Amino acid sequence: MPAAAQQDYDRDAALAVSQGAVGHMIGEHTFRDISGQPFQLQALRGKPLVVSLIYTSCHHVCPLITANIEKNVDIAHEALGEDAFSVVTIGFDWQVDTPERMRMYASAKGIDVPGWYFLSGDEASVQAISKAVGFQFFPTAKGFDHLSQTTVVDADGRVYRQIYGQDFDAQAFVEPLKELVFDTPRDASLVDHWVDTFKLFCTVYDPNTGRYQFDYSIFMTILVGVLCLGAILLFIVYEWRHAR
Repeated sequence: MPAAAQQDYDRDAALAVSQGAVGHMIGEHTFRDISGQPFQLQALRGKPLVVSLIYTSCHHVCPLITANIEKNVDIAHEALGEDAFSVVTIGFDWQVDTPERMRMYASAKGIDVPGWYFLSGDEASVQAISKAVGFQFFPTAKGFDHLSQTTVVDADGRVYRQIYGQDFDAQAFVEPLKELVFDTPRDASLVDHWVDTFKLFCTVYDPNTGRYQFDYSIFMTILVGVLCLGAILLFIVYEWRHAR
């Protein structure tokens, strides 16, 4: 167990550790996929990554977290694109959460989503990724105590946002991903920059449907505003030249 796991569970302390990881690089880690093959986490760099740590023998909180992630991944794919980000679910009970157990866990939850990987690790790799994302787990007679935590990592491998709870809403999940997906790289063209800026501000959550949609009214408002400013500028230039 991580050193902290030998102590009594203190939610406030665990929350402080979790928040303290924001902004830190997660580093390079090697796990095993459901086929037992080596899986290097750094291979997913270049796009945002959602990290969820669970243990497969949990029958209450962890399955609810996974089910909620699945629901919100569907919403995020619809809003941002199916290849916009990746997801990893890592079993932190390394003595139990083998590749076969992770395969069975994913199958039992009916999850077969491209870009979503279920991973196993040894003690060292689990300790390392837990520390990197600020996740602590504490053994109990019934299993483990831990925060209901989902971590969003940016394309460079830096912890960007922590999401808490087993039933977080779509906005808590999609908004940080939207910010990262539409964060135009510095070497992008001016056109790409403007397109992604419009997507960032015009892709909005509709509480009536529980989904995201592109709000053309915001685009039109921005366009009308730009045209109005242009007209005012032309009028000022005309009056200045006329005065001369």
